[in-house]
Amino acid sequence: MDICNSQWEGEIKGQGSSVMIRNRPTIAVTDYVVNQDIQYQDIVDEKVELVIDKAKSFSFKIDDIDATQSNIPVMNELTQDAAYQMKIAIDTHVLGSVYADATNSISTLTMDKTNVIDWIIDAEVKMEEQNLPSSERWIIIPPKAAGFIQKSDLKNASLSGDAKSIIRSNMMNGRLGEIGGITVYVSNNLAKSGTTYQCLAGHKSAVTFAAQIVKVENLRLQTKFGDAIRGLNVYGFKTVLPSGLVSMPAVIA
Repeated sequence: MDICNSQWEGEIKGQGSSVMIRNRPTIAVTDYVVNQDIQYQDIVDEKVELVIDKAKSFSFKIDDIDATQSNIPVMNELTQDAAYQMKIAIDTHVLGSVYADATNSISTLTMDKTNVIDWIIDAEVKMEEQNLPSSERWIIIPPKAAGFIQKSDLKNASLSGDAKSIIRSNMMNGRLGEIGGITVYVSNNLAKSGTTYQCLAGHKSAVTFAAQIVKVENLRLQTKFGDAIRGLNVYGFKTVLPSGLVSMPAVIA
């Protein structure tokens, strides 16, 4: 949700549901001529259907004996891990798909600490050329690329736009900082082939994402003494503004 918008309306009841994406119309600007009538633009309520056609689930069980012998609240721990693994699975699906929709691209770069900053600025230039809003711009890079940034000449907070130097930032929370006008996110979930990563930059308006956890059930096992938990998360996503994405393949050894 840091890189996708939620500009949709409707109700998600389960897999196969549909919601409607609200497209913001572009307002025309015309010359004003004295003593001539003003012509008003008709605003058309443009909506695009988003089908919630994807789903991820989890299910696990634990015997009463194992639960009794454990010193930690096993079911709570496992449920939290299930939610974390669900996030990874969905991130991997989205990031592995939408980069192919980008209409802007930067040639494949063999990355090191000397060129990583210029590479990110090149993405900002691409977005500027598309007249994308200056806020809510982002880029997603793998941890190795984040390491190159931290080893680069980007030594102080004034260059990264944050109160804290990017050298001291913690990539574990997923957000490294800002470079130029772009928020830098770090993820292990980018598409990858060998040492080539399908890095991606863009604006939050480019992709709409909708999701709903429709079921989380606690069950008592019928054939054993134990408990089970299962959950179902349904979701859908659509690139609504391909010009708001920049494909940035990078070779990172």
